[in-house]
Amino acid sequence: MTAAGIARLAGVGRAAVSNWRRRHADFPKPVGGTETSPSFALAEVERWLRNQGKLAEVPLRERIWQQLAGHPAGPLAALVQAGCVLLVVRDRPAQWLDAAGGADDRQAADALPALFAPTLAARLGETSAVAVPDSAALRPAVPFLRGVADLAAELGASQAYEFLLGRYLEANPRQYTLTPPGPAALMAALAAPRADDDAGAAPVVLDPAAGAGGLLCAVGRAARLCAQEADPGLAALTALRLALRTDADVRAGAGDTLRADAFAQLTADAVLCHPPFNERNWGHDELAYDPRWEYGFPARTESELAWVQHALARLRPGGAAVLLMPPAVASRRSGRRVRAGLLRRGALRAVVALPAGAAPPYGIPLHLWVLRKPLPGAAAPAELLFVDTAQHTAGGAGSVRDGHDWQAVQTAVLDAWQGFDRHGATEERPGVSRSVPVVELLDDDVDLAPARHLPPPPAGGGARELQGVRERLADTLRLTADLAPGAPSPAAEPASWPLTTVGELARAGALLLRAGGVGAAGAMASAGAMPPAAGAPAVLTEHDVLAGAAPSGTLPEEPREEPVLLQAGDVVVPVLGGGAVVRVADETLAGAALGRNLHLLRPDPDTLDAWFLAGFLRGTAGTRRASSYASTATRLDVRKLQLPRLPLDDQRRYGERFRALAAFEDALREAGRLGERLVQGLYDGLTDGSVSA
Repeated sequence: MTAAGIARLAGVGRAAVSNWRRRHADFPKPVGGTETSPSFALAEVERWLRNQGKLAEVPLRERIWQQLAGHPAGPLAALVQAGCVLLVVRDRPAQWLDAAGGADDRQAADALPALFAPTLAARLGETSAVAVPDSAALRPAVPFLRGVADLAAELGASQAYEFLLGRYLEANPRQYTLTPPGPAALMAALAAPRADDDAGAAPVVLDPAAGAGGLLCAVGRAARLCAQEADPGLAALTALRLALRTDADVRAGAGDTLRADAFAQLTADAVLCHPPFNERNWGHDELAYDPRWEYGFPARTESELAWVQHALARLRPGGAAVLLMPPAVASRRSGRRVRAGLLRRGALRAVVALPAGAAPPYGIPLHLWVLRKPLPGAAAPAELLFVDTAQHTAGGAGSVRDGHDWQAVQTAVLDAWQGFDRHGATEERPGVSRSVPVVELLDDDVDLAPARHLPPPPAGGGARELQGVRERLADTLRLTADLAPGAPSPAAEPASWPLTTVGELARAGALLLRAGGVGAAGAMASAGAMPPAAGAPAVLTEHDVLAGAAPSGTLPEEPREEPVLLQAGDVVVPVLGGGAVVRVADETLAGAALGRNLHLLRPDPDTLDAWFLAGFLRGTAGTRRASSYASTATRLDVRKLQLPRLPLDDQRRYGERFRALAAFEDALREAGRLGERLVQGLYDGLTDGSVSA
């Protein structure tokens, strides 16, 4: 295990582990890794932590993860073995007990392959992306596999695998491109059978570039889920994940889909796909005469249009495909002939612009292309639907990945799509949706970017709403003037208070110090975990604190740790950036979970005034002394922040001044927001003619 794993075991930061290594001669020696990133033996670390009183018991999930990370065959092989065991535990519990109950590990290892083979064949078919582990590979892993079975008893087989797979993907973020659950749920809903042609049979759904299986995990009801992935290891993990997560038949293949299609004879009801973007080596030369290019041979630079036509080739007539696409595909000149072919034949039915940051790459607003395979002899539809959901973009950097209101996005898109899909046209909603005659799109460019074809919404909501914004701004400016602090009077001499630190106060019990660490940006969510249950607390993110906004984050379905919940009177401090920003929680924040890069200070009201604490923590000199500097960021050591030792009555007197300053700051912030909205609305209204000069 690494230093980060030790920190997670003990519930401390990595700096504490480094201090232990320096200060304690008996700290376990590294058994592997490198000089800058050493690894340690789990048993030795656990023994040392327990002897030092820093650990009561290692949680089962943490123990299993550390065994998986240190598996002699590597974590990927360990995940495959774990998935096989979890399938057996779920589907053949009695046989698992017989195989694993013996004291002789060799006997158990010899029995497991014979048990795995029929279980995998029953769930994944005779030809599967998952190879049955042999006795030699399983023999040293029997204690780990028994632990995995214990974890299934604690969490359930599917949730145990979601935890292990999510932790693995989180540890390898650059190796895999994952589809977040928000876009995945929307894509699955767009591809679902129409109510008028659903005869009750569950659909067959294909993902030809399955990744970790996030899109197929979003499918509600299915008779069969088919997945293909170029990476053989990831294909095996996806197959096991789907088999554990659903009762549908699961078929998975490994290999390059465009060159070696594992489902060449399949006729699917729906195709969901998040294809690799901007690939030059997709098979342009060797696939020139492939029958899939029914709508035109894609250029070498148009790999995404090859995936579009592959999806259509695997559909039944009338079946739907939804692909996540980079926005350039809608307008690149090299793809205009294929786009024109898709329009003329009626295969492309809608282009949806998602909010920026909806899925990787996060810096651009991706598109969804919704397609239907034309019915033989049917007339091509006369119109194409455009939808733009840019208005749902999360505000501010840092929250753009997990701050979208996906319920609002899904409602806006499905309301437009379902009516259009039934009637072939839809009512125009300026700035949101519009159906455009195909003949108007078949020009020299065949540009299908939604922003080019949607009329802008009324500027700022129209002249009447702008008048309302102006009135609110005037009221806020008056409030700001009323709240402005009076002229400061100089002190007779600089104060020379006795000082203490947050760390000393925490050790004395005058306040509780906790670190946040939850939110929807983790790999569980990215890997396609289901949304959190209704009633789960919202997450106060770093951006929310900086912007003075309401909590905008969401908890993952299976948090890595118990969330820290806010109470009224808590003081929240961001630890990155080195800025002097502190927020005192009021009743509106009570119950929210504390997000990453935030620390909570909960003062004892009989000893410390919350506003006094918050005010002195904002002092520039104090934050400068408590800051450390890395190559790319400034980090605040909250324990080093200083404040004076004052009687409670004096604290409350200062606290009232600090509370008044905070109210003035909030009014300034609101005035700034309203002013920006009014100015931009007037610019837009004057330029589009909706406001008179």
